[in-house]
Amino acid sequence: MSTHTTPENLEKIIPQAEDFLPLLGTDYVELYVGNAKQAAYYYQTAWGFEPIAYAGLETGLKDRVSYVLQQDRIRLVLTSPLQPDGAINQHINAHGDGVKVVALWVDDATKSYEETVKRGAKSYFEPRTDSDQNGKVVTSGIHTYGETVHIFVERKNYNGVFLPGYTKWTKPYKTESTGLKYIDHMVGNVGWNEMNKWCEFYAKVMGFAQLVSFDDKDISTEYTALMSKVMSNGNGRIKFPINEPAEGRKKSQIEEYIDFYNGAGVQHMALATDNIIETVSSLKARGVDFLTVPSSYYDTVLDRVGEIDEELEPLKELGILIDRDDEGYLLQIFTKPVLDRPTMFFEIIQRKGAQSFGKGNFKALFEAIEREQEERGTL
Repeated sequence: MSTHTTPENLEKIIPQAEDFLPLLGTDYVELYVGNAKQAAYYYQTAWGFEPIAYAGLETGLKDRVSYVLQQDRIRLVLTSPLQPDGAINQHINAHGDGVKVVALWVDDATKSYEETVKRGAKSYFEPRTDSDQNGKVVTSGIHTYGETVHIFVERKNYNGVFLPGYTKWTKPYKTESTGLKYIDHMVGNVGWNEMNKWCEFYAKVMGFAQLVSFDDKDISTEYTALMSKVMSNGNGRIKFPINEPAEGRKKSQIEEYIDFYNGAGVQHMALATDNIIETVSSLKARGVDFLTVPSSYYDTVLDRVGEIDEELEPLKELGILIDRDDEGYLLQIFTKPVLDRPTMFFEIIQRKGAQSFGKGNFKALFEAIEREQEERGTL
């Protein structure tokens, strides 16, 4: 799919969703980082993203620099400040590197802004039009949990490389793709008793519906627990699970995240692949660290999930988890945090029909996270 043509298949598959916007997909995810040039090198070399666009001193920006990277339909923007003060510095001081913008691709950014603000969204910025020789882009923005924002991007009248103000950016060396296709879902961590508030926000303000709910009976170990609800727009292209901590004997991963991130924020992006064995093998070979589960997990997993197309041995070697629902099965694995603070990480997911989120793996996964927390002294 090119970056500026409307996808054909936008049929509503979640009937409960009001879906008055509607959303075409995730346009980009912007992270505020301490050193965008080096972060861009990491995502190119370790993850297989391609450099596509740049904005900075050479394009007339005085206060910040942004590198744009893409792999198939996943677009990351890495932004660093060039001045000592201002909002980007404050964000990095408070949170470390982290997601600031989850940009949503829409047909009409003005209508998206008006519809969400009249339903109670707090404005981030009013609709504005930017243009260059490649056409024009209309954007608008609203606040969501923590300091995270949604920017609506209307690019139907634009055929430039990314957005006006950006120049094409290429590198002489080519990075090999790792087979990542699109963002399957993005998870937000919010504070104690805030999950329902933010799920209501997505339902009321953005027309999402609740797909599934997990309570502390579903997601708990001997030590820690959390609650989660998954919100989706009508065509299922945008799925936002929202997590909050639940009472446990020790400090859960959500509490650890909120302590180190200093509030609510994006916990992880789940990136889809058509071949998880190849993708994870490639990422591991380039130095990406993944959580591991005990090999005993594989002794009984096929009893639980039934027959799968893949050989079990390579999944076991790589530590890939398996789960099944009524519609099929899925394969998933989680990285360790990719930042110095134990905050953001990635999930790699391959869906073989399943529409769920790996409930059967929660216990094994959370025990793996707890082992990491124990090493960090934060359990």
